[in-house]
Amino acid sequence: MWPHRVVVLGLTLGPWLAASAAGFAGIPDAPQLPVKSYILIDFQSGQALAENNADTRAEPASLSKIMTVYTVADAIRKGLIKLTDQTMVSEHAWKQEGSRMFIKVNEPVSVDQLLHGDIIQSGNDASVALAEHVSGSEETFTIVMSQHAKRLGMKASHFASSTGLPSPNTYSTARDLSVLARALIADFPETYKIFSEREYTYNGIRQPNRNGLLRRDPTADGIKTGHTEAAGFCLVASAVRDGMRLISVVLGAESDRARTQASENLLNYGFRFFENKQLYKAGATVATNKVWKGDSATVAVGVAAALSVAVPRGKAGSVTTVAEMQKPLLAPLQLDQKVGELIVRYDGNEVRRVPLLAQRAVGEGSWYSRAIDAVKLRFE
Repeated sequence: MWPHRVVVLGLTLGPWLAASAAGFAGIPDAPQLPVKSYILIDFQSGQALAENNADTRAEPASLSKIMTVYTVADAIRKGLIKLTDQTMVSEHAWKQEGSRMFIKVNEPVSVDQLLHGDIIQSGNDASVALAEHVSGSEETFTIVMSQHAKRLGMKASHFASSTGLPSPNTYSTARDLSVLARALIADFPETYKIFSEREYTYNGIRQPNRNGLLRRDPTADGIKTGHTEAAGFCLVASAVRDGMRLISVVLGAESDRARTQASENLLNYGFRFFENKQLYKAGATVATNKVWKGDSATVAVGVAAALSVAVPRGKAGSVTTVAEMQKPLLAPLQLDQKVGELIVRYDGNEVRRVPLLAQRAVGEGSWYSRAIDAVKLRFE
């Protein structure tokens, strides 16, 4: 229960409609795109700036490899494998159909090389070789992929292969894929750098990055294409301009050119009409709240990570943040214990909600002070 509210910040910003499908007052509607579904999000805040059919289940095709790379990067961070590991290519990996990096059966290839082949060349053989090296089998690896999806909050996604080849048990949505892309960039920035490389040569075969946006937009630095007959042409893209990063997801375009153009249109729309505003720095104190039955009467509460919002450019309006605190707040409290939520609103519409954490521990007070507080609480 969080009944206690304190308005802690007021800023003059642009007007906002919480449902992005309804558009923004004073801002043109998002471009109409000839694709099955799409979403555009602000990287810093995670806010959706434009969307259409973003929660419709779709076949992700090779966009699944974004989760393959995320899973491999996580295994590296945990020390389970290393970039320099040499893997022996299995016959199962070698004989994969579709796009390949052309590894050879029973020959060693490093994890770093496989990552490049998976990301840049979209090699199905590289995906399977990575899966087998990390988990022993592709089947076990896909279980970990789906576990990551659940942990990241991808509510409508499941992965049955590391490659994204057609399967009724491999599915996702534009919104879920934007969540994944945002997590990849935030959690594994060094691995993400590979997505901006325009070509890769392995086994004497040079292949270009299939992401055509990298050659059209110098501010684009990723992410991944996908295509099957059922999925159509798909692209998860990201770009940075003036310190602001946006992520677009386009699913079900009719051609490579169409997915690239749709992604470019979405990103241009976002950069032209929005900007990112930081409200609090990481670790900032948001409010000081009353503590009952503690060895201290108050505790400072704040946000763990930097808090920002995407703001329509040059529009009059207002944004407020409201600290909604647990009541009564009783000791003992642990450092970083959740004690409330910070709600961000534009013109009365809620757009973000983040935990408020105790910025220090508060122990129990003496028996006498606890007894006094118990009496006082009866009249609160």
